[in-house]
Amino acid sequence: MKTLIVCLLAGAAAGVGTGFSGLSAVTVISPMLISFLGCPWYEAVGIGLASDVLASASSAVIYKKNDNIDIRNGLYMVASVLVMTAVGSYFSQYVPNTEMSWFSVFASLFMGIRFVVHPETSSRVKTSEMSAGKRRALSVICGCGIGFFCGFIGAGGGLMMLFILTYVLGYELKTAVGMSVFVMTFTALTGAASHFYFGDISEYIPVLLLCMVFTLAGAVISSGFANKMKPENANRATGVTLLSLGVFMVAEMIL
Repeated sequence: MKTLIVCLLAGAAAGVGTGFSGLSAVTVISPMLISFLGCPWYEAVGIGLASDVLASASSAVIYKKNDNIDIRNGLYMVASVLVMTAVGSYFSQYVPNTEMSWFSVFASLFMGIRFVVHPETSSRVKTSEMSAGKRRALSVICGCGIGFFCGFIGAGGGLMMLFILTYVLGYELKTAVGMSVFVMTFTALTGAASHFYFGDISEYIPVLLLCMVFTLAGAVISSGFANKMKPENANRATGVTLLSLGVFMVAEMIL
């Protein structure tokens, strides 16, 4: 019963974050599995990434139906991200569980506070002011950094991509979120495959399946609402969720 409840809460919250703000499901799922179920960090990250795949793919489809994805330019970032995700995933297996467990929890707290206090609602650079060649070059360079981060830290890179797509590449927020979940579909798939190859997920199959189902449901529902809501309201709602979960996880780890 405890496993079911933890997976339900983690998956639903992760799905909401993915659908509303293009946030990686790993941000919520991994620290919760570590804190409440004692799952090793490396395997918890793999489960989070696997849950990210269907959730991000379904969200991407919904954003595409609302014309909020620039797939052509997003493919350049996908290519560079995929290569570096596998590289980062390989090196992350040598990082101690304890250190990365705390890192994941405080990362959730930090991002929750940031969304509540200062949600992103617009871009600083107009896409029309940037040449196609420059945008592609920046997409590849930034994609390499995001990919390594995705694999090494175990995040789907949603928050980093959201920042780069709005502040560096100049996309409007909803388009940035749509492109973020589109790219995360591939990064999460690559990262999950790498983690499952280098780690041992066999004893956590039920947890994996439950998290995937609940995350998918949360993402489908929330992404539908997100395309109709004001970006500021959607981001703040996600921030409150992350902040609340982070506080509970810190308390659980201390006790």
